[in-house]
Amino acid sequence: MAGIRLALCQLNPTVGDIGGNAGKVLAGLAAARKAGAELAVFPEMVLSGYPPEDLLLKPDFVAACMERAREIARETRGLTAIFGCPWLEGDLQNAAVVAHDGAVAGIVAKRYLPNYGVFDENRYFAAGRSSAVFDRDGFVFGVSVCEDIWYPGGPPAEQAHGGGARLLINISASPYHRGKGAARERMLATRASDNGAFVAYANMVGGQDELVFDGHSVVFGPDGSLLARGRQFAEDMVLCELDPGLPTRRRLLDPRCRKWEPQFETCPAHVPLAPVAGCTRAALAPAPIAPLLDDVEEVYRALVLGTGDYVRKSGFPGVAIGLSGGIDSSLTAVIAADALGPENVLGVAMPTRFSSDDSLEDAQALAEALGIEFHVVAIEEVFKAFLGALSPLFGDRPFDVTEENLQPRIRGTLLMALSNKLGRLVLTTGNKSEVGVGYSTLYGDTAGGYAVIKDVPKTLVYALSRWRNAEAGRDIIPERVLVKPPTAELRPNQKDSDSLPEYDALDPVLAAYVEQGLSPSAMIASGMDAAVVDRVTRLVDRNEYKRRQSPPGPKITTRAFGKDWRLPIVNRYAPPRGGD
Repeated sequence: MAGIRLALCQLNPTVGDIGGNAGKVLAGLAAARKAGAELAVFPEMVLSGYPPEDLLLKPDFVAACMERAREIARETRGLTAIFGCPWLEGDLQNAAVVAHDGAVAGIVAKRYLPNYGVFDENRYFAAGRSSAVFDRDGFVFGVSVCEDIWYPGGPPAEQAHGGGARLLINISASPYHRGKGAARERMLATRASDNGAFVAYANMVGGQDELVFDGHSVVFGPDGSLLARGRQFAEDMVLCELDPGLPTRRRLLDPRCRKWEPQFETCPAHVPLAPVAGCTRAALAPAPIAPLLDDVEEVYRALVLGTGDYVRKSGFPGVAIGLSGGIDSSLTAVIAADALGPENVLGVAMPTRFSSDDSLEDAQALAEALGIEFHVVAIEEVFKAFLGALSPLFGDRPFDVTEENLQPRIRGTLLMALSNKLGRLVLTTGNKSEVGVGYSTLYGDTAGGYAVIKDVPKTLVYALSRWRNAEAGRDIIPERVLVKPPTAELRPNQKDSDSLPEYDALDPVLAAYVEQGLSPSAMIASGMDAAVVDRVTRLVDRNEYKRRQSPPGPKITTRAFGKDWRLPIVNRYAPPRGGD
């Protein structure tokens, strides 16, 4: 048998844009056919976009997806296509549609429905109860959907050992978090090696609300070796030529394959695919193995993709950002300019009596380095007007956090006015460290439509900023911004460390509490400073009401404040704290 040519088409769909998503699939089919591929594979739920959430409760939405799926199937003359679509047949399923030579040849429903972290699939879908393999001219392949391949004895194992599949295809919409791509590759390599089969994994790419999908589609050989890898955070088509005899040779040399115990009594159903005429095609160059991004660049690219897709898919012509001359607003502006183009970014500095000349100079220098539009709107007189209006009520009470918070609330009001007048989306600039402990002003610096660095701890903000300057070969973010103590500049000589522990002490506690789920007593027992642990965890617990009112932002850690984090606002639980 000649080699099997496979095309993995990692696409960036938009939730609800069924026609546009179908157009992307058809374009991918055309490109795969031109490249001489027999198999074209697309991501999970590519027709609906993922996650479609309660759109799935609208029968007309599901029906439209299924009709488009049938239209795509009619365009598969001469090849086989596998793509994701919600499918209603008795009950709603998260399905892989297997289309062959002009018709739907089979529907494979997802068996394991994730209902943890950001996932809610048990809310919508019925679980599949069987698996199938497909036989194309003697080449047997199995199809599974996302979560199903994460289980060692799941459908791919059944397809390989019970059904004789030589290729295990998995279509996926796997959301990104820092380091997930490398862990996913290790898992897929293990599945290939354990089952003695090729594994082809086609993942979605793009941003959807707070989720980012990283692409990073891969093909592994039956020995677990990496054969091909698609780019991270970009649409791509990965072409790979498979030797059909390699899995058989591998299995003959691996006694583990003869000791597999099926979980179910029945073997996967065999679905024969009608023979199709072969085509003359050019020889294929070795499959591309896109290089992996390093840790910090990976996060940066995720933020750029998530921000750009949120703004564009929501239909905004550009964004507005309050530029304070600090590190957070500087990084937010750089990400926005990279995501949308500098011509679509408006920076506004809004100084008061407490704003330093250095900060204003740094904001202007950043804007000039990026090439974005920049304006200064002084708010001192507005601030005085607010104080004057409130003075009969405030009386002789001393200056405190009230007057501090008035300043960001004035800024938020002006930015939202610009949003209304110019149609620009306001980007907020708070980082995860601040969001976590409530070091933010409701209706002030939290006012906006998208929180670009909401899931980025402060220490990582600095690492990302230094990486971006190094990548540019110049100081886009002024060096002074990177070295001066962080400050909100809302009172004389203010520093963040007046109100919070130093960030290099705060961030590890926040990560342990939020991302790892450790209790305060466990953190203290591990050697963390008891005073810092107590202070930070109490701040996290009491500020849920603020986080619930903040805009969405791209998830880049294992647990972000959003779908990952669902605590009641009214909540009197107090976790044990060492000395309690």
